[in-house]
Amino acid sequence: MDLKQIQELVKLVTKSGISELGIREGDFGITIKNGGTVQQVPMQPIVQYAPAVSSEPKAETKTETAAETQAAQAKADNITTFRSPMIGTFYRKPGPDKDVFVKIGDMVKKGDVLCIIEAMKLFNEIEYDGDGGKIVKILVDESSPVEYDQPLFMIEKV
Repeated sequence: MDLKQIQELVKLVTKSGISELGIREGDFGITIKNGGTVQQVPMQPIVQYAPAVSSEPKAETKTETAAETQAAQAKADNITTFRSPMIGTFYRKPGPDKDVFVKIGDMVKKGDVLCIIEAMKLFNEIEYDGDGGKIVKILVDESSPVEYDQPLFMIEKV
């Protein structure tokens, strides 16, 4: 990465108002922090509504609910979130007339290209860095801007 690219990144961080940007290219890594003022936004209280419960549920219903909860928790523990390593524009395919790198249901392994993120006219192939898995959800639309550490894919471990 040359000095001009670094200066462009600094301008981008300043303009966008993000507080921090981290980029890694091979052995080179850089983090740019914006020392500007932080705006505080008042938080709205979160209201949780409990469903209406009739008189005591049957004992077997409690057991079924616990089993369903346990199964859902096991499945959630088996799913990882693949996050963006940089800011830029997200592309699912290498070109307009090409097929997507991955789609829901595809099996992926370490080193497989999942997408491209364009940053400052550089097209970076983003490779999967985990163990084998299956794509269960794609969280970003084609040609959408993405932030550093933004979730891109949900991948089920196999």
